[in-house]
Amino acid sequence: MVLVDDAPTVRSLVRTHLRLSGRFAVVGEGVTGHDAVALARQHRPDLVLLDVSMPEMDGLEALPRVLAASPGTRVVLFSGFDRRGLAERGADLGAIGFIEKSVDVADVADRLTALMAAADERTGPPGAAGPSGDAGATGTAGAAGAAGQAGPSGAAGDLGEDLEQFREVFEDAAIGMATMTLTGHVVRANRALAALLDRTVEELVGADYAEVAAPPGDDDVRDVVRRLHAGDVEVSRVEHEVARTGARRVLAATVAVVRGAAGRPMYLFLQAQDVTEQREADERLRLSEERFRLLVEAVEDYAIFMLDPQGLVASWNAGAQRIKGYTAAEIVGEHFRRFYPAERQAERHPEHELGIALRDGHYEEEGWRVRKDGSVLWANVVITAVHDTTGRHVGFAKVTRDITERRDATEEREAAARSHATAKDELEVMNARLLRAAEDQAHFLAVTAHELRSPVTVLAGSADTLSRYWRRLADDERTELFEGMASSAARLRRLFGDLLTAARLEAGAVALAPARVDVDDVLVTAAAAVRATRAADDVVVDVPPGSRCAPTVTGSLRRSTTCSATRCATAPPRCGCVPAPTARRSSSGSPTAAPVSPRRWSRACSTGSRPEPDAGARGSACSSCGSSRGRTAARPGTSPAAASRLTGHRAPAGPRSRSRCRARDLCRARDLCPALTGAASLTGWPPPTAPVPHTG
Repeated sequence: MVLVDDAPTVRSLVRTHLRLSGRFAVVGEGVTGHDAVALARQHRPDLVLLDVSMPEMDGLEALPRVLAASPGTRVVLFSGFDRRGLAERGADLGAIGFIEKSVDVADVADRLTALMAAADERTGPPGAAGPSGDAGATGTAGAAGAAGQAGPSGAAGDLGEDLEQFREVFEDAAIGMATMTLTGHVVRANRALAALLDRTVEELVGADYAEVAAPPGDDDVRDVVRRLHAGDVEVSRVEHEVARTGARRVLAATVAVVRGAAGRPMYLFLQAQDVTEQREADERLRLSEERFRLLVEAVEDYAIFMLDPQGLVASWNAGAQRIKGYTAAEIVGEHFRRFYPAERQAERHPEHELGIALRDGHYEEEGWRVRKDGSVLWANVVITAVHDTTGRHVGFAKVTRDITERRDATEEREAAARSHATAKDELEVMNARLLRAAEDQAHFLAVTAHELRSPVTVLAGSADTLSRYWRRLADDERTELFEGMASSAARLRRLFGDLLTAARLEAGAVALAPARVDVDDVLVTAAAAVRATRAADDVVVDVPPGSRCAPTVTGSLRRSTTCSATRCATAPPRCGCVPAPTARRSSSGSPTAAPVSPRRWSRACSTGSRPEPDAGARGSACSSCGSSRGRTAARPGTSPAAASRLTGHRAPAGPRSRSRCRARDLCRARDLCPALTGAASLTGWPPPTAPVPHTG
C-alpha cells in the first residue's frame, strides 16, 4: 500500500501500526495529491490511504487521478474532517471507504481490512475489475439495481414498496420528478423532468443532479443535497438555470428526504417545474425597482421634483430639500419662481423657461438660484415637459444640480493660468535684464582691461629700461621715466579706486551724495592737468561765469573731466584735429586776444555732409562724424575730395558711421553734468549745435 499525508508524525504512527499488524506493507509515502498520483503510477499498489486536506492538490482532486493512473488500486480516504457529506463525495469519486483520524490508530488496520473485504465482495479482488462507478459511502448508501430501486443497504424493501405504489403517478406526472441517492445522484427520472433538462431519461440515471444546473445554481444544488443529507432540513427549495438548453430556462426544484419505517433516510425525492416566464417578469420588476432605488439614493446631489402645468411644486425629494433648504410641507403647492433672484422673477424668466420646455420638450441652463436662507448657488437646471399616454400635458419634471464648487474651481484655474502667464512675462523681463547686465559687465571688463594695459605697459617698460640702461641714461631721461611711472601709478590708483567704487555701488555699500558743482572750478582743474603734460601749449577755459552743474557726484565728475581733457590734449583724435584761433578766457580769468593757439579742435571731414560752423572759429565741425584732420580746417562748401586732400581724413564707411575719436571721452563728463558744454573750448568736440552721443 501507499500512505499519503502531509503530516510526517501521522504518517510515521500509521506506518508503524500497519507494519505491526503484519497485514500491510507500505511501499511508498507522499505529502501531496501529486505524490499520490505519481506513487500510484509507479507502484500500482493494492491500496492507497489518502488524506483529504493537503497542499497543492487535495485528496478529492487526486482520487480520480489515482484511479486513472492505477485502475486496480483501491482508495480509502483518511481525514480529520467530519465524515458527513465527505464520505459520500469520496464514494462518488471511487473511494471504497472513509476513515476519520479521530479513531484509535490501532483500529486502522482492522478497518482497512474490512473495507477491502467488502469491496472484494462487490467487485472482486483488486485487479479483477475497475472500481465501481456507483459505489456509495461505506455503511451508508449505494446504487440500486436496474429495477430502479435505490437507497441505503437494508432499506431496499421499504423503497420497493414506495416505488410500486408511486410508479404510475411518477411516470405520468406533468411536472418533473426524480429519485436520488443521498449524495445527489439520479436513480430514476420521469419524462417531464428529462424534457425540462433537455436530456433523455437514460442520460439522467446515474448523473449528479448538480451537474445539470448552470453555475452558480450547481453550487446551490450541492448545498441543498448536503443539508438534506446532514439532516439539517427535511425539505428544501432551490432554483437554477439549465446548463444544456439553448434559451435561458429557470427551474424551481423542491427536494425532500424519504425515510423508511425506522426513520432512517433512504433516498431523496425531487420535483421540478419551469418558472422562466415568472422569473423574467420578476427580473423586469426587480430591475425597475433597482433603477428607482439607485435614483433615490443618488438624489443627494440632485433636486428632482415635479411641477404642475402652472409651475406649482407638486412633489419634493430629499435632494431638493438639501439643495434648496425647503421641506416638502413648506414648498409643495408654491410656485417655483421662489427659487430665482428677484430680478429674474421681475423679468418672468421662470415662466419663460416653462414656455420653452413645453414648446421644445425640454429646457436647460446654468444660473444663480436662491436658497431658503437667502444664500445663492450656481445651478444646472433641466426642465422637461411630461405627457401622459394620451399625449396630454400633465406637468414638468425639474432636475437641479448645485455646481457652485465646480464653477469656483473653474474660476480658480483660470486665475491661476493668468497668474502663471504674468509670472512668465515677469520672468522673461528679468531674464532680459540679467542678459543686459551680463553684457554690460562683459563690456565693463573689456574696457577695464584696455584701461589697465597702458599704465601697466608704461610701468613695465620704464622699470625694464631703468634696470637695463641705468648707467647709459641721462638724468633728464631717468627723471622723465620716473615721472611716467608715477603718472601711470597714479592712473592705476584712480582706476582701482573707480573699480572699488563700482563694486561698492554694485553691492549697495556706497551712499552717493550728489551736490551742485561749479563748472569753472572743475574745468580749471582739468586745464591745470593738461598744462602739466603740455607746457608748450596755452590751455584756455571757456565757461560762462557762475555756471553750475546739476546735482552730481563731485569726485567722479572731476576725475572724468580731468582724464578726458588730458587724453584729448596729449593724444589728438585719430581722425585729426587742427588748432583754431579764438579769443577765450585764460585759466587765470583774464581775457586773451587772438591770435593764440589754444588746444581747441575744430572738425571737418570728407563725408560730404555740410559742416556746421563753430561760433568764433574759422574751423568747422562735420555733423556726421564730428571731427577734422590735418593742419588746416576745410572751409564751408568744400567738396569731399578737396576736404580729403586738405585735411588728410578719409571718409567713414557709411554716412552714419564715425571714426573712434578720443574726444568722445568728454561725453562721459557731459553725461554726469550737462552744463559742461563749455568743455568744447578745450577739445572742440562736440560742437554746441551737435547732439552729444551717449557712450556710457
